[in-house]
Amino acid sequence: MIRHSILGLVLICLTLPVLAVEPAEMLKDPALEARARELSKEVRCLVCQNQSIDDSNAGLAKDLRVLLRERLVAGDSDAEIKEFLVERYGDFVLLKPPVKASTYVLWYGPLAVGVLGAIGVAVFLLRRRGGKAEDVAPAPLSDEEQRRIAALLDEQDRKA
Repeated sequence: MIRHSILGLVLICLTLPVLAVEPAEMLKDPALEARARELSKEVRCLVCQNQSIDDSNAGLAKDLRVLLRERLVAGDSDAEIKEFLVERYGDFVLLKPPVKASTYVLWYGPLAVGVLGAIGVAVFLLRRRGGKAEDVAPAPLSDEEQRRIAALLDEQDRKA
C-alpha cells in the first residue's frame, strides 16, 4: 500500500513540469510552439530562480511564457527575444548568462566564495594548531613523579 502511494507521488512529481505550460498558452503552429518551448527552457523564472519558465508554475513565469509566444508570433527571432528579455530583466533572466564583465559575479562568484572559504578554514586550523613551542611542550615532572619513575625502573631491572 505504501509502495503504491510513494510510486504515485513520484509519478505526480515527474509530471509537474509538464503541467507548467497551460493548454491556453500553447500556439497552434507546432513549429512555433516547439521554438517557444526551447526558448522558455533557456529563460530563468525570476520568482523560482533555479527553474526555467517552462518548468515553473509561478505567475510571472506564465506571463513571461505568454510574452515570449507573443514575440514569436510577431516574427521576432530567438536572438531578438532573448535580447528583449535581457534589456527588460538583465542578464540574470537567462539560465546561461553570457560571460562578460557585468556577469563575472554570476560565473566566478561561487568559485571565489569556495576558495575564500577554503583559505579561511586553513588559516583557522593553522592558527588553532600553531603556537609557541613552550606552550605545546609538556610540563616538567615533579620530584614525586621522578622518584616514582625511578622506583618503577629499578623494579623492572630487578625482575629482568
